[in-house]
Formats: sequence, structure tokens, C-alpha cells
Amino acid sequence: MQPRELVRAWVAAFNRADPDALASFYTEDSVNHQVAESPVCGRSAIRAMFAAGFASATMVCIPENLFEDGEWAILEWRDPLGLRGCGFFHVMGGKIVFQRGYWDKLPFLRAQGIPVPAGL
Repeated sequence: MQPRELVRAWVAAFNRADPDALASFYTEDSVNHQVAESPVCGRSAIRAMFAAGFASATMVCIPENLFEDGEWAILEWRDPLGLRGCGFFHVMGGKIVFQRGYWDKLPFLRAQGIPVPAGL
């Protein structure tokens, strides 16, 4: 699967809140680094991250732009609450080996009604 095609499938799985489908897009030793959080290493840990996220928040990804450059896909997104972000997906052999996401954690927590940790 090419990077752009994989990210389209990733968005569909994300919008179904399906951590198993999402995990299937990653290699066993992949890294997902949402810069507002510590990097998450390994497919099972990434699956657990998504499961925990879907259990605590209603998340929707509306793609605004999706670009492909070689082994990389770049996704610019928004959600129905007005949050925005972007993600970079390094895809090799049809699987995500590395992902980095940029988004603002404080507006996300407030929009979702999740308590804001002290010091944030």
C-alpha cells in the first residue's frame, strides 16, 4: 500500500475508533510520537494508546490536505470542534514505521471536557 492510500485507510479506521485496525497499519517496532506526549514504541503499545484515547475522548479526523512524497505521507487535519493538526507518516513495505503528530493538547483537553493536568 502506498503512503497516501495507507493514510486514507488509517483515517477511516481512526474515525471508526478501531484500535485493532489502526494497529494493523504499523510495523511491530514502529514509533508513534505525538509531540504533546512521549513517543510510543511498538505495535501493541500503539494499539493501547489508541484504545485509551478512544475510551476517554470522541475523536474525529477530517482531512484537509494529504500529500505523498516518496515513503512519506503528510496529513493536515481538523475536527468538528475546530481543533487542527498535522501528521507525518513514514511508510515502508506498506506499513507505518514512524509517525509524528503535531496538535495543541490544551484546547483538545478543554474541548473534550478532560481535566487539565497541573502545569499544562
